[in-house]
Amino acid sequence: MPDLLEPDLPRRPEDANEGDAAAETPLILIPVAAEDVARKKRRKVLAWVAVVVTVLAIAAWIYKRSTDPIRAQESFDAAQRLFAVARYNQAIVACDRAISLKPDFEDAYMLRGRSHVAQYESERGIPDFTKAMVLRPRDPQGPIERAHAYIDQKNYAAAISDADAAIALDPKLARAYNLRGTALRALGQPKKAIEEFDRAAELEPNSDNFYQRGATYQLLGDHQHAIQDFTQAIAWDPDKPQTYFARAESERAVGAMEQAKEDHSYGRYLDGR
Repeated sequence: MPDLLEPDLPRRPEDANEGDAAAETPLILIPVAAEDVARKKRRKVLAWVAVVVTVLAIAAWIYKRSTDPIRAQESFDAAQRLFAVARYNQAIVACDRAISLKPDFEDAYMLRGRSHVAQYESERGIPDFTKAMVLRPRDPQGPIERAHAYIDQKNYAAAISDADAAIALDPKLARAYNLRGTALRALGQPKKAIEEFDRAAELEPNSDNFYQRGATYQLLGDHQHAIQDFTQAIAWDPDKPQTYFARAESERAVGAMEQAKEDHSYGRYLDGR
């Protein structure tokens, strides 16, 4: 007997919905491992720490930038006081501190250079004057100080070059003419040196300008003019024994022996006082 086939029964609407729902059921996510969670937390913490450290570093840098110039000025002021009482080594240390806090501190380089020159270390002063000239190229004081240091080293050509540079910046700078005259005299050009000392004495009549011109006249054998200049130098500064000794030498040369004896005696008195 043939099998009776089940008639196809219509599907219920709810059966169709169940099939569709089963097909659309989302996949269940596997939970993240505990160490992954901890790692993410650590990353967040480290990120915040980095931000805080950066902010603190910037704040410290801003604070340092604001206070370093003040501390540099304090060190420079101390260096000036030490230089004034001839404590040159300590002045140099104070200038070192000022420059470390403010590397473009032109005045500190100048004072450190002068301190070296005052200790007969002109070769160590020259780089400081050179740095000051780079920092402030329109200031004639840099080439003036370096010219002085070059004369101490007997580098007269370099001294003249620096004196020329200073005069180009300030044609009324008496010390530049004085230094140029000193260098020219040392190079065997006393007549040209006289012209420089004339200009220096005209711009700034003082003991040294008159003394240097008198010494140059003495070198030329013009003792009458030398005596006149030494007398003017003494009028400006009566306490320098070398001026009395120099005048005594010219007085002996013109036969004024009594005056020469008096000047020499008074020079010895000042020298031993």
